[in-house]
Amino acid sequence: MRIAVIGAGWAGLAAAVRAKQLGHTADVFEAGQVPGGRARRVWSRALDTHIDNGQHILLAAYTETLALMRELGLDPEALFYRERLTLQSADGHFSLSSLPLPAPFNLLGGVLLARGLAPAEKLRLIALCARLRQRNWLTTPSLTVAQWLAQGAQSPRVVQAFWRPLCVAALNTPPDEACAQLFANVLRDSVGGSTAASGVLIPRTDLSRLWPERAAQYLEFVEDSGEHIEHYPPSRLKLGHAVKRLYASTAGVEVDGVNYDAAIVATNTPSAHRLLSQLTPATGSAEYLEALSRFDFIPIATITFHVEQAWQLPHPMMLLREAPEQLEFGQWLFDRSMYARQTGATPASGNAEDTAPALLHVVISDARAMMAHAQEDVVSAVARQVQMQANKSGTRAPICGHHVIVEKRATFAARPGLTRPSNQSPWPRIAVAGDWTDTGYPGVLEGAVRSGRLAADKLIKNRLCAEV
Repeated sequence: MRIAVIGAGWAGLAAAVRAKQLGHTADVFEAGQVPGGRARRVWSRALDTHIDNGQHILLAAYTETLALMRELGLDPEALFYRERLTLQSADGHFSLSSLPLPAPFNLLGGVLLARGLAPAEKLRLIALCARLRQRNWLTTPSLTVAQWLAQGAQSPRVVQAFWRPLCVAALNTPPDEACAQLFANVLRDSVGGSTAASGVLIPRTDLSRLWPERAAQYLEFVEDSGEHIEHYPPSRLKLGHAVKRLYASTAGVEVDGVNYDAAIVATNTPSAHRLLSQLTPATGSAEYLEALSRFDFIPIATITFHVEQAWQLPHPMMLLREAPEQLEFGQWLFDRSMYARQTGATPASGNAEDTAPALLHVVISDARAMMAHAQEDVVSAVARQVQMQANKSGTRAPICGHHVIVEKRATFAARPGLTRPSNQSPWPRIAVAGDWTDTGYPGVLEGAVRSGRLAADKLIKNRLCAEV
């Protein structure tokens, strides 16, 4: 089959790679100039180097992403900095690290040895996790994370130091809004899994090099013999092409006037709604489009600071104590010198070696409150926040530059009761893919990869069955 994939984010690329692996042609249409979607490399004029359009981490439990990377000939062990799950505050007031023990003792031991919690608080935290495990990681339907924590008698200090950072980092939704079941799913596959699965993976290279660029090369690779599956031409990645028109019939699909056997719409939900609304109504299509229109989105901000000399923090990823009333919105501090490959970049090549500046990344999940203030005021306040808290472990070199990226539609709001569409649309020749589909995960990169691979599998299977 000849398949059109609309969108070259992680979901679209995963779908296209899967389609080619199964022996089909996949043309990928991408409005931007760089593959990767919201997880890609961008050029910062302010810092004169490449940075990511947001700091991302993955969990070692993200099996589909790791499998895809290996299938593309990449070595995750070389491309990720791996460590045990650790929550360590930059000011030294709180520290919790899972231990190299079989589950559930890895988290149990970490909680018992945690600094900054009273013995009674530790026991209630352990009891809540134990009850969740006994219930097979199922919560009461329609429960928020805050309600679940209240049922577990978690103290305000434990919520602020442990649960809230985990919830906002995993779901980009605050505990009083976030779906408890989605949060439980993340806990199940991380702290509830094996010791290896509970690890945290920080990309050592930029997100485009992590695997999207290799996927693009794979899609356009042609064997020396020049032979292709059936009579189809090789796959193509069409950057800078924003799809305007989608048409589907019982005979095939047209994407901007080009004929295909089927299509996978792997965009965000507003774009998917715009494209699918052009199609002739089908059974269930009104309800499907209505579900797409119900998504709300929450922004994430990343402030990258250039420092005169690498800070060499005690830990590569550290918690920051928030003070929103003082515009100190920083939540996580990443010291890139602790984990990144020292490869710099130029706008033309991106391959210069050993020239990368010393960078810090400050992540502000659920950045709605931050966006209500002047950006320069927030940057000044967060710089002060970072310097004051990091200086607890030693004097740090001055900050000499910054770059702010705000992803306004970073993730969907992961609230209870949200209906998420399946991969198969009401139109037989159209599938959809994205972290917003019904993956069982919140809006994370693993969900995007899982959705893309599943969309390709289902679409191809359904079309082959229909043609028999």
